[in-house]
Amino acid sequence: MLDKYQQAYLEEAREIVLELESAVLALDKSREDADLVARAFRALHTIKGSGAMFGFTAIAEFTHHLENAFDQVRNRNLNVSSELIALALSATDQIKSMLQEASGGDPADAAAGTTLLLKLRELMGTPPAASAPKAEAASAPPASPAGEEREWHIRFSPGPELIRYGGNPLLLLRELAQMGTLKATAVTTAIPPLGDLDPERCYVGWDLLLHGKTTADAILDVFIFVQDACELKVEPVATPPVELTPLGERRRHPGRRAYDKENASSIRVAPAKLDQLVDLVGQLVTVQAHLGELAGRRDDRELQAVSEEIESLTSSLRETSMGMRTVPLRPAFERFKRLVHDLGQTLHKDVELTFEGADTELDKTVIDQLSDPLMHLIRNSMDHGIEPAEVRATLGKPATGTVHLSARHAGAQVLVSVSDDGRGIDREAVRGRALEKGLISPDARLNDSEVFSLIMAPGFSTAREVTDLSGRGVGMDVVRKNVESLRGSIEISSQPGAGATVTLRLPLTLAIIDGLLVRVGDTRFVMPLANTVECVELSRQDIEAANGKHLANIRGEIVPYVRLSEYLQIPGTHQEREQVMVAETEHGRFGFVVDEVLGDNQTVIKNLGRLFRSVTELSGATILGDGSVALILDLHRLAHNVIRNGSLHPGSPLRGPRQQPYQES
Repeated sequence: MLDKYQQAYLEEAREIVLELESAVLALDKSREDADLVARAFRALHTIKGSGAMFGFTAIAEFTHHLENAFDQVRNRNLNVSSELIALALSATDQIKSMLQEASGGDPADAAAGTTLLLKLRELMGTPPAASAPKAEAASAPPASPAGEEREWHIRFSPGPELIRYGGNPLLLLRELAQMGTLKATAVTTAIPPLGDLDPERCYVGWDLLLHGKTTADAILDVFIFVQDACELKVEPVATPPVELTPLGERRRHPGRRAYDKENASSIRVAPAKLDQLVDLVGQLVTVQAHLGELAGRRDDRELQAVSEEIESLTSSLRETSMGMRTVPLRPAFERFKRLVHDLGQTLHKDVELTFEGADTELDKTVIDQLSDPLMHLIRNSMDHGIEPAEVRATLGKPATGTVHLSARHAGAQVLVSVSDDGRGIDREAVRGRALEKGLISPDARLNDSEVFSLIMAPGFSTAREVTDLSGRGVGMDVVRKNVESLRGSIEISSQPGAGATVTLRLPLTLAIIDGLLVRVGDTRFVMPLANTVECVELSRQDIEAANGKHLANIRGEIVPYVRLSEYLQIPGTHQEREQVMVAETEHGRFGFVVDEVLGDNQTVIKNLGRLFRSVTELSGATILGDGSVALILDLHRLAHNVIRNGSLHPGSPLRGPRQQPYQES
């Protein structure tokens, strides 16, 4: 079993490997950029040094060789070449495999690692017999990151758990000494009597003065994996010199910036703990709804006041807990730089990946499930969309194609788009292929959006030959299924010769949403508030004016609608006045007729389980304040199914997908 500090190293190292990979890919485009070389070197040094400290000697030794190569580049003894870039990218893959093995996964390919090291030694002109560094030596960098020459005051006190979990303070001090001239003063005031000594605890702290060309960030990197297990403070020496105070005191000096644990901008929390917190908040929301139900039935002003206050506190707690689960999309976007690089070499196309809105935040659970859809969309853009360089030249386009990832907030949703500047989608080719496969009839009249949506049908592909990248018709089908599982929708647009854009509409969170509680017959449903636009009345006169067609005139706009009581076959009589909930769907604005709108509802989403897997119109269920269950409607899928079944054609009866009348479970 890995201890918590080793686990923290593995988690941090995976993120640093992505930073390393990003720096190498950028260096391939700008080979004289010293800052990119420094970024790569710093990432390698951190992985190596901390790996040695926490017992991952194999990772430290392997990384050391790549670090030496980038050290030669820094010292201008080695040029950045295509061979070095290729070896560095292969080495990052090897480090990822070694980290996976250290986490209990499949073993890394040791033979591949040995081959990589031999090629690196050959590239650097190092004799093959060169021995690997010892783990202890691997923690010392050849040089420190450049910075302004100045003096730094460092206060370092190892916590009671640092040594117990494998940390070695002397290695940290040795690494600091490599960054300049180090003067250390031991603080021994915390050493207890001999009889009370714990041999697994460090009682000594250090007041350190470091003089050299370095930065506060570089110093903090030395302690990056032990900051939670020690007291640490780094600050530039002022004039007059900093007064040395006992290490346990935290003295503030006006006008001086301190880098210490108290000022940490973030902390690392296990996803399981956040999931547990959100689950508890969800239970609290349900209990609060029950309390509100009781307060509403009783004529007790004091109880109602308490209920309203708890409702306000619960709402704030819910928003805070949801915010803790949201993370920026940037790391997810950065991962695709490598995919674009490798695919470009395979397809012999020069393609640049650009970002916009990468700091947009989304629920981490959603981001984790977004990787496959985005990967398929990028592959499609590069394989089918971006033309070869010679074709682009004849069209007056730059030789380098562009795939653009963007993200932005839209209410309670996030829109993630993948666009390219390629040839676009051939509307007639898609329609012709759909006719061949029997997906549409020859006389079907489809607009562009409906034609483009055909490419997401299972097994659909316009490619006539099957290759490693395309032709099997599974890519866009996977995108559609994954996005639907996230309660999202897909929009596709394209202009001939100008490229295509695929936009994914995704919910901010999968745990708790704002909903609208409605009644159909004796059954209650929840509609996601993020999708609904407005509510209008539908009278008998409106129905007669439409000549029996399922169309409503809403301020001059004709909006199709479906009566849920008929579609879901819920018994009941039509009321004189019904309510039409107008929602934005992937097919545009669409109306859903209900008997009554009951009001807003904080909806804690519960999965329906395997028995309801085939019921695509439902995205989950929730428990109401009175203890009853309300089903959550998937408005996008409802609209899609109604249109597919032809339920909106004049004179056609509304038919739902079920053979038996709907019954509440």
